[in-house]
Amino acid sequence: MKDIARALGVSVATVSRALKDSPRISEERRALIKAYAREHHFSPNAIAESLRHSKIHPVHIIGVIMPQINHFYFSSILGGIEEEASARGYRLMVAQSGEQYEHEVEICRAFSESKVCGVIVSQAKDTLQYDHFRQLIDHGIPLVFFDRICTGINTSRVVVDDYMGAMTAVNYLIETGCRRIAFFGSSMKLEISKNRYNGYHDALTRHGLTVDDRYIRFCDNRADAEVVAPELLKMADRPDAFFAVNDDTAIGILYTAKRMGLRVPEDVSICGFTNGERAIACDPMLTTVEQRGNKVGREAASILIAQSEGDIPLGKVEKRVVRTRLIVRGTTRVLPGDNKTK
Repeated sequence: MKDIARALGVSVATVSRALKDSPRISEERRALIKAYAREHHFSPNAIAESLRHSKIHPVHIIGVIMPQINHFYFSSILGGIEEEASARGYRLMVAQSGEQYEHEVEICRAFSESKVCGVIVSQAKDTLQYDHFRQLIDHGIPLVFFDRICTGINTSRVVVDDYMGAMTAVNYLIETGCRRIAFFGSSMKLEISKNRYNGYHDALTRHGLTVDDRYIRFCDNRADAEVVAPELLKMADRPDAFFAVNDDTAIGILYTAKRMGLRVPEDVSICGFTNGERAIACDPMLTTVEQRGNKVGREAASILIAQSEGDIPLGKVEKRVVRTRLIVRGTTRVLPGDNKTK
């Protein structure tokens, strides 16, 4: 507001009153001040305004955008972010996009207006335009991606080794005797989907196995898996194993196979990707790739706070990879001497 006042030759109080539509300021002058504010992308600091007359010391706020908060993996990441942020004197402002691009844009605008000190985000599935992220960067707001990263912008990020996680899982399925391995994955617009598919693909080819398109489906939730899986399980040369992009999809395949009278893992092996609470609540318990969400969250918060405090320059891109682990349970055959973790 000082900049606006200086540019227009008025007092800061006049600017403040005009932006609040005070009748003490003429309509003409209000319009002039508002037009200048819009042109220069001014927005009021909601947090500062609420604390202006408070005796509470202002706190540093980190904005967090997640596709779904109630998803085990995302909630574990949120836990890691909160632990690291709290230990460093920061607080969180959390919102979920609900996998909707338009809502994601609105959240970014709200965070910018609230003058958060940085944003940690996993983008929505249908986000294909990135202007809202670029605007945060243009306004000097540090931005760190996790899990679903934005390949259209070169920003700091924390990911798990999706490629190696998938390759390790499929290698294990092959080593236990499986040869016709199906892949259930998300849209290939997402980088994590590409990496997990590539790990699946390369594990097959390195063992001299053919990648059969009949066994590949874009299906990433339990409801769809229970519709799609019967198509494959009724084939004469049905898959003898499934590798799924997440645990929910794998559990959908598991219960479908059991309803069809197939034995798991004797007739068909199943492997997921997450290692959430549901993985040990099904029967048999699910073999899965553990993503270590808490570690991802702590790393993302660490980068953002370092950028906010100047320890990492805003222009420097920090990239960190968290290793996965294969947790072997009852939905896959077991190799002699297997220690349950890869």
